[in-house]
Amino acid sequence: MNPAPVTETPDAMEQVRVAVAAAHSRKAEDLTVLNLAAISDFTDRFLICSGTNERQVQAIAEAILRGLREQGVRPLHVEGLKHGRWVLLDYGGDMVVHVFLDETREVYALERLWSDAAVETERFSSE
Repeated sequence: MNPAPVTETPDAMEQVRVAVAAAHSRKAEDLTVLNLAAISDFTDRFLICSGTNERQVQAIAEAILRGLREQGVRPLHVEGLKHGRWVLLDYGGDMVVHVFLDETREVYALERLWSDAAVETERFSSE
């Protein structure tokens, strides 16, 4: 059984590009974009990246929030910003952003949990 084709809107694609650029602007590490559209019903993409300390994790998340807010996009939910170990920015059906402290990312291993997802990192990176 083949999944239904995914219809991507230019706005959703641009939101991912803005989030990736904002993460890069704060030196996010190991940035990964996973396409979950064919295997998830709650979001089309995960953007996953890491910072080396709590303050950098917060700065990355804040840069993403600011960049998307400038595009008129606000998250449905933000979690973990105060502590900076794992910040989750939920943009609903288009994207969920996970900004991890390095060691926290290793523990939760989202890429391994979602190993059936297509990796699209290069599609959105300008670097």
